[in-house]
Amino acid sequence: MRASAMLDDVLPHLTLKRQLEQGRRDDGADHPGIVARCAVADADVVQQALRAAADAAPVWGAFPLAVRVSVMHRLHEAVRRQHDTLVSVLVDEGHPRTLAEWEIAGVLHGTSPETVGWCEEQMHREYGDERRRMLLVRKPDGVVALSPPQNAAAVNSLLGVAALAAGNALVIKAPRSTPYGVMYMLRELVAPILDEVGAPPGTLNIVCGHPRNILQQWLESPLVDDLFIFGSSEVGIPLGEEAVRRGKKPILELAGNDGCVVWHDADLDRAAEALTECFFGSGQICMVPNYVIAHPDIADQLLERLIRLVGKIRPGYPEDPDVLLSPVLKTDTFFQYLSQAVESGGRVLTGGHRMEIDGQVSETGLFLEPTVLRVDGLAGARDLWAVARETFFPLLPVVVPAAAPDAPLLDEVIAFLNANAYGLRNSVWTSGPDTIEQFVSRVHNGGLLKINDSHIGFVSYLATHGGGGLTGGPFGESNYPMLRTSHLQGISIGQGVHPRHAALASAWRTERDGAAVEVAA
Repeated sequence: MRASAMLDDVLPHLTLKRQLEQGRRDDGADHPGIVARCAVADADVVQQALRAAADAAPVWGAFPLAVRVSVMHRLHEAVRRQHDTLVSVLVDEGHPRTLAEWEIAGVLHGTSPETVGWCEEQMHREYGDERRRMLLVRKPDGVVALSPPQNAAAVNSLLGVAALAAGNALVIKAPRSTPYGVMYMLRELVAPILDEVGAPPGTLNIVCGHPRNILQQWLESPLVDDLFIFGSSEVGIPLGEEAVRRGKKPILELAGNDGCVVWHDADLDRAAEALTECFFGSGQICMVPNYVIAHPDIADQLLERLIRLVGKIRPGYPEDPDVLLSPVLKTDTFFQYLSQAVESGGRVLTGGHRMEIDGQVSETGLFLEPTVLRVDGLAGARDLWAVARETFFPLLPVVVPAAAPDAPLLDEVIAFLNANAYGLRNSVWTSGPDTIEQFVSRVHNGGLLKINDSHIGFVSYLATHGGGGLTGGPFGESNYPMLRTSHLQGISIGQGVHPRHAALASAWRTERDGAAVEVAA
């Protein structure tokens, strides 16, 4: 169902969707609000997909690395050619056009020659001497089962292509709420590329069905080697623990609680612009800024600029290129977090209400006003849900520490960032080289640290996803799926090696002319 049609008149279009799904109507193909349909898989179909992947994995894994990696290069070119079409697919699913363009930019950076080339270098390295050829080679894990998030299913499903490049076979579960983009991108982009390079049937498989049932089937299946899971930390962390118990590798992309620090010597205009990224898609993205720490010397100036920019952000139909906001699902949680913050001394500087698609405040509106909250004092800020947890709605708390000399204040701010239970991204705005060096050398939280740059922007060579803590679990880090879905193997190929000498090479010594001499193995 096209999102703009639902926004026009929710009830009749929701009724139409239900009737089509239940088989009570069959005129969906002729309805302008319907863009596609997707079959729902039962347990037998899911098992067939797993079996096909398991059969294909050893065949595909034996393809030369260069051939497998070429799939990513070909995908990059296909996305460039079909950029506008792919943006339109995401818009049909309800992504504001600007957000959709940002998502496609992420795909292009993640498949850029620079990023892919660096990953390929890590997959195969050679060393040696006159007696040995030594290889460090990453081998595919086997079958990777990927469950992308509902809020950005299509572009995140394309992360699975890096798992294919590593030599794995892939099974993807398209969310029932947003299967269209996943199906379109994998069927129209990835599948033809796999055919071009001669990949065996079963290398790529897509199913759509009951999420809990499919995840349980994946956990129980001996055919699955890796579970690549997006979702909430509450669901994902226990799922990762269960995967380990069952002998599977968990690759977790869960919640985020990103911090942004604005120091007293920052470019405040650019910093304020970066902070508005909190409101992309109404904040329903894991990698947007969730809270700000503003140096007390410039907090008022920063907030003045920020509020002016936030006042220009508005709701609307996703086709509108000037729209950033989306309808919000977790409105009850928004008001709970906001109330708790206000009761604890926080001040709402702008926003705080529901609104209709035309921007009018309304108790029944599907949208939320972009909301900026001031919190004075760093010590108790972590007690506020709005600061300590992933919000997933358009609420940006700006924490202003008490005035203090720079050195102890910097220590306090860095300690605050590092104490975050989540670990996705952090960003900093400062013009001081020494301050930059302090953040670079001392901030260990997060898979990505951005300095004087867009918080959500993508950069070639750097991973688009990944982090530790509640974001990625104890094994979480900056996530390159080609590397995370493979494992390192060392190989030694000897020539003229004496086994006994080789076995004792590190301790094999003789005396010659009164000096200790190593004996070649």
